[in-house]
Amino acid sequence: MNVKDFHTTYLDQLKNTLDRIDFDGFKKVLDLILDAYAEEKHIFVMGNGGSGSTASHFACDINKGCCVDLGKKFKMICLNDNMPTMLAIANDISYEAVFEAQLTNFFEPGDLVIGISGSGNSANVLKAIEYAKKHEGITAGMCGFEGGALAKLVDVALVAPVNDMQKVEDVHMIWVHMLMQAVYAALHSDALPGC
Repeated sequence: MNVKDFHTTYLDQLKNTLDRIDFDGFKKVLDLILDAYAEEKHIFVMGNGGSGSTASHFACDINKGCCVDLGKKFKMICLNDNMPTMLAIANDISYEAVFEAQLTNFFEPGDLVIGISGSGNSANVLKAIEYAKKHEGITAGMCGFEGGALAKLVDVALVAPVNDMQKVEDVHMIWVHMLMQAVYAALHSDALPGC
């Protein structure tokens, strides 16, 4: 392997993917997050593997980074952060139920549920989104490739249009940071340009 060629090719493919991402979807997800904040609704986020790490990072950025200095706080919960609960549900019910079962404890109509799945086909993410839709929730998803079942199921889908899981996850993390900075800017009159 020629490392220089690999480096250049990877970054060129990522740049090409970033040039093709959907602004309208990004704006819609941003509006959903700001609406949830204004209406004091919960925001639930979840994923498996790398997407689980992205979901956890997302909750941290929104809960701390966007409102630590504000009296009003976000109510964002990452459903894959409580490992004992996930393991108990997986063991006693099924792994497909690990997110849906948690929603039955906390979900209220009008809450926002965000699923992250690189393939768009993670069964446990899809079950949680289906639960939210059946119980008057608002749904969004981050996926890649062709979007999978998740893109068809949610109210708003952000699809990273590339057939490479690592580049899909790269784009998802960029979206998380863009959303965090856009939310921060919407809530802070002193935000710097581009932040």
